[in-house]
Amino acid sequence: MSDLGDWFRSIPLITRYWFAGSIAVPLIGKLGLVSPVYLFLWPDAFINRFQIWRPITATFFFPVGPGTGFLYLVNLYFLYQYSSRLETGAFDGRPADYMFMLLFNWICIVITGLAMDMQLLMIPLIMSVLYVWAQLNRDMIVSFWFGTRFKACYLPWVILGFNYIIGGSVINELIGNLVGHLYFFLMFKYPMDLGGRNFLSTPQFLYRWLPNRRGGVSGFGVPPASMRRAADDQPGGGRHNWGQGFRLGDQ
Repeated sequence: MSDLGDWFRSIPLITRYWFAGSIAVPLIGKLGLVSPVYLFLWPDAFINRFQIWRPITATFFFPVGPGTGFLYLVNLYFLYQYSSRLETGAFDGRPADYMFMLLFNWICIVITGLAMDMQLLMIPLIMSVLYVWAQLNRDMIVSFWFGTRFKACYLPWVILGFNYIIGGSVINELIGNLVGHLYFFLMFKYPMDLGGRNFLSTPQFLYRWLPNRRGGVSGFGVPPASMRRAADDQPGGGRHNWGQGFRLGDQ
């Protein structure tokens, strides 16, 4: 148990709470402590009955059963791996910027979920994070199951097909990829590569709540010199620390 506790405490802070919530809420529903009908995102209940907790519980809840257990575990693994890698890599030492990315992606997914009557938001949010990691490390060669190897930029689409095969919904993965692309385009591609305006900026209250720190937990990835100079000019220590990438399954 001490080894398990040490491993859990080694998970980066934001990922740790997200990972724990994604275990606790499905367990609460599975044990019947709270009826799962109160954990889904239902537009009528959220808008007309003011059940404002539903967008949050729908982000953590997943109906675990004989037909969905493997899909749940696979996506829990993706959450742990790629959220940890982003938080300790491209967003190393900048928890406020990472939290802002999650909040932006989550708000976009909630709006889409209400419009499209999507009742579960766990997979779209995980996929949006995985998509951002894949774009920041797009030229890295990753190894997937059965020894297949390809560039990281293709990983979200490979996983989309993989989740579909094991019982997922293409819509969930597709929405996650599109939201991740929207964040990546507005935060990185449009202002940095196309010289456009920076539409996204981390609110100052997040910096007060989650202040930047020097010397992050792992030192994964070092941004190019030009990126470091640009980051020095950003309020709160900058937002554009691009990691070098990892192979799937590396620790």
